[in-house]
Amino acid sequence: MKALVIATFALLGSTSINAAEVDQNLIKQGEYLARAGDCVACHTAKDGKPFAGGLPMETPIGTIYSTNITPDKTGLGDYSFEDFDKAVRHGVAKNGSTLYPAMPYPSYASVTEPDMKALYAYFMHGVAPVAQDNKASDIPWPLSMRWPLAGWRWMFAPAVADYQAAPDADAVVSRGAYLVEGLGHCGACHTPRALTMQEKALNAGEGSAFLSGSAPLEGWIAKSLRGDHKDGLGSWNEAQLVQFLKTGRSDRSAVFGGMSDVVTHSMQYMTDADLTAIARYLKSLPANDPNDQPHPYDKQVAQALWKGDDSKTGASVYIDNCAACHRTDGHGYTRVFPALAGNPVLQSEDPTSLIHIVLKGGTLPATHTAPSTFTMPGFAWRLSDQEVADVVNFIRTSWGNKGSTVDSSDVSKLRKSDMKTTSSDDLGQLTQHN
Repeated sequence: MKALVIATFALLGSTSINAAEVDQNLIKQGEYLARAGDCVACHTAKDGKPFAGGLPMETPIGTIYSTNITPDKTGLGDYSFEDFDKAVRHGVAKNGSTLYPAMPYPSYASVTEPDMKALYAYFMHGVAPVAQDNKASDIPWPLSMRWPLAGWRWMFAPAVADYQAAPDADAVVSRGAYLVEGLGHCGACHTPRALTMQEKALNAGEGSAFLSGSAPLEGWIAKSLRGDHKDGLGSWNEAQLVQFLKTGRSDRSAVFGGMSDVVTHSMQYMTDADLTAIARYLKSLPANDPNDQPHPYDKQVAQALWKGDDSKTGASVYIDNCAACHRTDGHGYTRVFPALAGNPVLQSEDPTSLIHIVLKGGTLPATHTAPSTFTMPGFAWRLSDQEVADVVNFIRTSWGNKGSTVDSSDVSKLRKSDMKTTSSDDLGQLTQHN
């Protein structure tokens, strides 16, 4: 849930220098920063070589492909640092054209120049060159013309300036703000966009829309990261957030969707100090709902299921397919199967993520500090649209959860959408109950 189309990386200055002359510590720092920015996730195609580009990215006007950012001549081989800085922070390619805003240069505008130089050193001297030409977009003419993007950039991209913390700001929170708002470009996925596709806020100072959750993208919702209990991070403490970012799991939750790649490629490699800074900054964001309250657990459904009463609509589907892992009380199993009771993802206004994971399933990835992996199977082959709607409604209204109602037509639309992007191995499972 998050596009990173960095078009160029080049040398530390306008003149060429040998790898042996580059400070190895600078290269190492750049590697860490590239991890923090999760560059590999977008610039590596499935089964492709790292950073060689070619990953397709769906946009409202067509498909674009990430670029080769290795130091080969088909990638960044002849780019200077000035070219690099112009592209990454200003959104202008070496040939003068404006980059598609799938590349989050509005966020990168606040990355400091020293960090940019470290990134450049890594991509020019720490990455293996790969000879692979960039792919042209599949956007039809006239939408493929680049000149309107210059207007978009002029209207919506902020002025480039190194991030500066307020003089009286907490140093840890400021470090978190720099990582979240800048290199981490969290808002690119977690902030809603206007009709003209710009993020409604680029930082906390621009309003409460910042990190308040997004519209569906590739079948998932990037949840709110603000302080609301119902659908944000209000029920999380700092330690749980750090654990989640580092391992992909916490005592009551587990990573899924696009965030799995973020944890796998990026977050697990970050220092505890930086993860703590990110968590502390996120916890500093207030709730959007002034009447927000902690989740009140309701044991009525758990007691009914314990007594064998499955009369509530969707209860029998839940018992047959979900309860073994998520339990009849909705509490799940710590750091293995996430709790459903009080889960903010399940109570958001848009149920897309929950429907999607019921249909297609998901895998909790292994990380260095949590090497076990667990997979939830998809139930598209087994459950009809109405059965999926029933069990989703059951989950969203049990154990004190307060989610809106889902209709079978909502499931049908998402099932058909998944069919367009699924592999041939899974196609039969998705179509069986369509």
